[in-house]
Amino acid sequence: MTTPDQTSLLAQQTPLPIYTGAAAGAAIAVDATQTYQRMVGFGASITDAAAYVIQRTMSAGQRDALLADLFGPQGNRFNFVRIPLGASDFSQTQYSYDDMPAGQTDPTLAAFSIAPAKQNVLPTARAALALNPDLTVMATPWSPPGWMKSTDSLIQGTLKTESYDAFARYLTKTVQAFGAEGVTVDYLSLQNEPDFEPTDYPGMRLSPQQRISLVGDYVGPALRTAGLPTKLLELDHNWDLAAQATTVLADTKAAGFIGGVAWHCYRGDVSAQSTVHDAFPGFGTFFTECTGFEGAPGFGNTLAYNMRTLMIGATRNWAQGVLLFNIALDENHGPHTGGCTDCRGVVTVNSATGAVTKNAEFYALGHLSRFVQKGAKRIASTSVGTVLSVAFANPDGTTVLLVFNDSSVASNVSVNAAAGNFSLTLAAQSAATMRWK
Repeated sequence: MTTPDQTSLLAQQTPLPIYTGAAAGAAIAVDATQTYQRMVGFGASITDAAAYVIQRTMSAGQRDALLADLFGPQGNRFNFVRIPLGASDFSQTQYSYDDMPAGQTDPTLAAFSIAPAKQNVLPTARAALALNPDLTVMATPWSPPGWMKSTDSLIQGTLKTESYDAFARYLTKTVQAFGAEGVTVDYLSLQNEPDFEPTDYPGMRLSPQQRISLVGDYVGPALRTAGLPTKLLELDHNWDLAAQATTVLADTKAAGFIGGVAWHCYRGDVSAQSTVHDAFPGFGTFFTECTGFEGAPGFGNTLAYNMRTLMIGATRNWAQGVLLFNIALDENHGPHTGGCTDCRGVVTVNSATGAVTKNAEFYALGHLSRFVQKGAKRIASTSVGTVLSVAFANPDGTTVLLVFNDSSVASNVSVNAAAGNFSLTLAAQSAATMRWK
């Protein structure tokens, strides 16, 4: 259980007695005979900034303890991460894996190197894998090398048509190079937020038609020819861009290489995930980015947003995985080169002392990541009044139910399930996870 006053933070409670007979009043009904998506996992992004604060500002003991809290069997058991390919807004410098002086190109990728990723990101990912071998990895470029783009820069612009083949080979080489370092890329998107051109950090615009061509004629075939099992994810941008995703999925050739659609939280409504899923049910759904903010109105409100919109909202709208943004940042919301100046990580690491503060996002994710196993299926559950719910059937035969009291007053919660019925009192704006067999 987690409460907004922080008196309970993923705190284990006394087991609830199970009784038979009808529950008094309205009850949440859990029905394991109705199944939905198969779950991949929960976690956050190992950005350059996150990996730097973990690898370079903490002692070995502090680092091991934090990684165990994030990925270990006695911690949050995160089993899904996202890794930027090259620099993002949360890097110390702006770079790609094949940078050239202005005006020069490298069509054979002779200068290609993932050396920057070997400094902090890949060691962090390998440490996570050692703690949780079930880890699923998604990778996303914020920008191709500048010489491939209309701006000859990592900043703004779009991919030049004559660079489509080089970009496909660049992504393929990156996936292969990560694999050689012990990090298998399971999912890959073409571009972070392809409908946005940031002015002070790497990014570019890729229209739906560009993405159709890239996936169908270049990147998809390149990955397949290389024998890589990596699945491509479309969009990787906000809920208000559902029409772009459906345009790409409607192209039969491109769709043959696409494994799902990736979503961000910054505009639109989470129901867009269901809109696209209902139109194209053969594709997966993944929620892949939402950042916390230092200026957010308190622990309780942050917990409520994450529960209402992401942990329950995204999963009830078909998300197989839920990823927040930076898994860790320092006390100055970085390191970062541009973009957000008050973003907060899942945890905050004091860069002078290595001390860790677990933020509301850590506890929100933990309510699912600690209990929902890879391969679990979401099952039917109802919500009663202001008490929201989502439920899962685990491969080991256990059932998991997350409930959140989205109200300003305490609620008495009753649950009807095949194993029996039980009830609890849930404080205002509080979350509880129940597991039974």
